[in-house]
Amino acid sequence: MIGISGFPRILRALGNPNYGIYTAGSAVSLIGTWMQRVAVGWLTWQLTESGAWLGAMAFADLFPTVIIGPLAGALADRWDRLRVSKISQALAMVQSLLLFGFTVSGLMTVELLLVLTVALGIIAAVNQPARLALIPELVPPEDLPAAVAINSIIFNSARFIGPLIAGLVIVGFGVAAAFAANAVTFVFFLLALTRVRLTRSAAGAARKGGLMIDIGEGMGYAARHAGIAPLLLLLIVLCICTRPFVELLPGFADDVFAAGAGGLALLTATVGIGATIGGLWLAQRDGQRGLTQVALSSTLVLCLALLLFAATDSLWVAVPALAVAGFCMVVNGVGTQILLQLSVESSMRGRVMSLYGLIFRGGPAIGALIMGAASEAVGLRWPLAAGVGLALLATAWIWHRRQRMTAALEAGGA
Repeated sequence: MIGISGFPRILRALGNPNYGIYTAGSAVSLIGTWMQRVAVGWLTWQLTESGAWLGAMAFADLFPTVIIGPLAGALADRWDRLRVSKISQALAMVQSLLLFGFTVSGLMTVELLLVLTVALGIIAAVNQPARLALIPELVPPEDLPAAVAINSIIFNSARFIGPLIAGLVIVGFGVAAAFAANAVTFVFFLLALTRVRLTRSAAGAARKGGLMIDIGEGMGYAARHAGIAPLLLLLIVLCICTRPFVELLPGFADDVFAAGAGGLALLTATVGIGATIGGLWLAQRDGQRGLTQVALSSTLVLCLALLLFAATDSLWVAVPALAVAGFCMVVNGVGTQILLQLSVESSMRGRVMSLYGLIFRGGPAIGALIMGAASEAVGLRWPLAAGVGLALLATAWIWHRRQRMTAALEAGGA
């Protein structure tokens, strides 16, 4: 349960002016982002009725982070992170306007949709390390756990609200209108970013070495850390083997549950509701003590919930299973991010968080591509079930190393 005593921590974090302004703009923009994600998935299914194309579209959106992420992380430790965020949001707005224009004119093809999705993936890959590393610049250290959790609450509230609005917009006005709405939301975020005033630089310290040296230093630091290395390893397995269920929901909604666009909105929103509750629960926790075991335990429950989702053909069994999965997905993902943010050296933050972002976006891209291709032969259920089985094995292996991880990750915990 969410304790009332935890809410002052949430309010205190939001009371930081820069973070409050940033969060308000981000909340509006993320609703538009989830509207567009649902619209892209539904448009892909309309154009192809192919699980393989759904997987390919998710791959195109997420995989550029694998290529660009390490470089973007090194740059995030050198560049003005706030400026990177402004430029990235402006470019993403242009991409959504192009989606709208091609769709409303009837010129959209699945190949063109794929190209535009790759473009957005590249923009997000450059922006993500800077965005993650910017958060500690907006709040004092004691408010960082709550701030990271609030980001998750905002993201997953948008996962709930955005698909609901997208379903209504798509049914009432067509898929192109969802792209137009997303473009409008970027304006609000850009205005918010222009009002953020940092008293200290959001750029990393000047460096004399080359970017490749910086990238190598970041990877070596993460690999040698007794807590960060296994935490990232488990995240890799989870993102490849379980996280792609979100990208495959259009296929489940139409092919498995025969529920159409409304069913897709319901399933996606349900994940968001569970995830929002998970974010609230994390936000009211005091410090990171015990968070390692919480993050690990949530992976087991996540896997069990997804096994139930894959096994059922009843929409009303799938909905509560996805709510639990959404809760556990956020507890693990955000818990991991909090542990990383509080245990990493500040000079390495951009590079280590780029690895987190690389895995968080690139893992689902690989998993969705594999599961989507496999679904052409055996359907959508079996690839997801097989992935969950692999995740259970990895969780068991990591569980036996939890004490050493806890000592390394929670040494400064309150």
